[in-house]
Amino acid sequence: MYRMPTGLAPYASHPDMPQFHDQVRKCEQELADVGRIAIDRGIRLSTHPGQYTVLNSDKPDVQAAAVAELEVQAALLDAMGLGPEAVVVLHVGGLAGGIDAALDRFPHGFEQLSDRARARLVIENDDRIFGLVDVLELSERTGLRIVWDVLHHRCHDPARLSDREALALAPDTWPQHETPKIHFSSPRLDVEERKVRVGRRTETKIVLPQLRAHADLIDPIGFEAFLRDAPAGRDFDVMLEAKAKDLALLRLRSSSPNAASPARAAASSCRSDGRVGSCRSLCHSPRTRLFQLDRTEPHCATSPRAAPRGATLRTSGSAATTRAPSPGRCRRGSGSPSRSRARHRHRHRS
Repeated sequence: MYRMPTGLAPYASHPDMPQFHDQVRKCEQELADVGRIAIDRGIRLSTHPGQYTVLNSDKPDVQAAAVAELEVQAALLDAMGLGPEAVVVLHVGGLAGGIDAALDRFPHGFEQLSDRARARLVIENDDRIFGLVDVLELSERTGLRIVWDVLHHRCHDPARLSDREALALAPDTWPQHETPKIHFSSPRLDVEERKVRVGRRTETKIVLPQLRAHADLIDPIGFEAFLRDAPAGRDFDVMLEAKAKDLALLRLRSSSPNAASPARAAASSCRSDGRVGSCRSLCHSPRTRLFQLDRTEPHCATSPRAAPRGATLRTSGSAATTRAPSPGRCRRGSGSPSRSRARHRHRHRS
């Protein structure tokens, strides 16, 4: 998996620079060539527009700019000839007017998109305003698929859904023939020392980190526990979000609480040709794939026990990710909550 920069076509959606708006069409052949390489190597591509792409804005010009940017991102993926799993990940947006008004504005912005842009768009829960319960509501109203962010969920979960419940609800918004994906990161825990002026003196101040900030690396013990607790069933891809990018992935793959795990044994025998390393276990059942976030090419390394027994591990492209088992569809009476039940839980708004 590889997350492409949204600035791949600079100024392509800038309202005052129409001379750049035709970049995607002019580069169709080159984009098609890149797309064929990604498909041949099994690399799943995506983009993730930033905080200034606000589809639910109460300001028409801001919403129009968001629509234009999403159209460009969708056009890039289409020009590459990629399948429906190549998505444009977006947060819900702003809170102007309150959460209910903000949720109501999102479908209005969504309706302004072309069919091809709607087909590429997926929504992600955030760490402050729109929790999983909110994006589930939007999914029901718009049909959009959900990318569940684990750290965001642990920072902001007004419906108090467990990880197992979330892993039943979010992947179920994806068609059965597509592989859902989630985001996983570890919170930053290290303190910082900053020099501050106090009168004529310079003092050292200890600054505590915000838990919603991404750490440089992934906690291997926490990641293994997360995957071990995931119910067996449908596969899903896990994108690792870490400041150290490739280094975080390689460290995770080489750091295992149990060096004798089947996944590590399988990975240690994998080949590396400098571009794509392929690792496969002889066992069966759920699969786990590890990828990079950085732009450099991956190298094969031993894998952690993060993959369940019998996991399949591959490195491919450059985006930090893992394929893991998901619980599949949520059925009433099976012990997993339905989306409507989650939506109607009492929500504490800050």
